[in-house]
This record gives sequence, structure tokens and C-alpha cells, in this order.
Amino acid sequence: MKIKSRCSWINDSALMGKYHDMEWGVPVHDDKKLFEFLILEGAQAGLTWQIILNKREGYRKAFSYFDPSKVARYSDENMGRLLANSGIVRNRLKIAAAIQNARKFLEIQNEFGSFDSYIWRFVNNKPIKNKFKSIKEIPTTTKESDAMSRDLLKKGFKFVGSTICYAFMQAVGMVNDHETKCFRYNEI
Repeated sequence: MKIKSRCSWINDSALMGKYHDMEWGVPVHDDKKLFEFLILEGAQAGLTWQIILNKREGYRKAFSYFDPSKVARYSDENMGRLLANSGIVRNRLKIAAAIQNARKFLEIQNEFGSFDSYIWRFVNNKPIKNKFKSIKEIPTTTKESDAMSRDLLKKGFKFVGSTICYAFMQAVGMVNDHETKCFRYNEI
């Protein structure tokens, strides 16, 4: 049986392998899923994706399965509950940002009809298919992630710097950054 070649950033973790093979780089147009990745990518700041992926189920439970209308109504009591929850990254600024971002997410949905129709404008509503042979070639920011970051910050979002925005774009398939040797490169 021939072994499929994967991106070089994949480690021995079965969870990371499954995430790479099934989710990373697949275009997402579901607002709830987009909200999930927005929160998870913000939580990752300064950490590894492996840490966040290991805590993903904890995040789902802690943040009302990423229902932005519920998260937007979180109170100080909810903040205390989240800060005590070992199933997530217990960083006050990141938790406060997730709640703030839920409120702003709803504003965007109201203004644009959906977060999907707003966010995909940054790539002219179609994925950018890059042709990187090595992880060393993949940028951490692009002009599109810079523009997305500026606009989200202007709209009141937190933890949405250009690097976080680019990681979000990769996760939700706005860009295909699978290495060209990876079996997923042509599948997406």
C-alpha cells in the first residue's frame, strides 16, 4: 500500500493528522464554523495549534458550541466560569476577546447578511491556491490577511492580527497552503 505524502508540519499526533486530512484548507462557508475558527485561532496566539486542537472539545462545551448569539450574552459570571475551566486556555484577555468578538460577529451578520459573505470578500469569494513546495515558503501574513486584520480591528474585534488572520484563512480554506507534494493539495 502506497503511503500518502502529507504536509511536513504534520507530527505523529493522530488528532493533527485527522485535522490535516479532513479539515485544514477545506473552504468553510458556515457561519458557526467560521466563528469557531475565529475563536480558536485567537486562542492559539503564542501557543501551538496542537495545544488548541487538544482543547477543542473543551472549547466547544465552554463556548456554547460556538453559538455566537449565546457567547455574545456572556456575563461576568460566565467569565469567572471560563477562567476556572481547565478545558480551555485560561487567559483573561483571550476569553474577553472571544466574548467581544461574538458581539462584533453578530453585528457583521446583521450588516452583511452573514459573516461568510463579509469574510470571503478578502479573497474575492474564491480560495487562493498557492504552490508552495516547502513549509519554509509559506508566509505568516499576506496583503489579504493584512487587509482583513485592519478591517476586523476597525470593527472592534480583538486578537485578529494579520498572523492570526492568515492562520484563520488557511484553516477555513480561503487559501490552500498544502504543500504541492501533499495528497490534499489537489483534492481541495
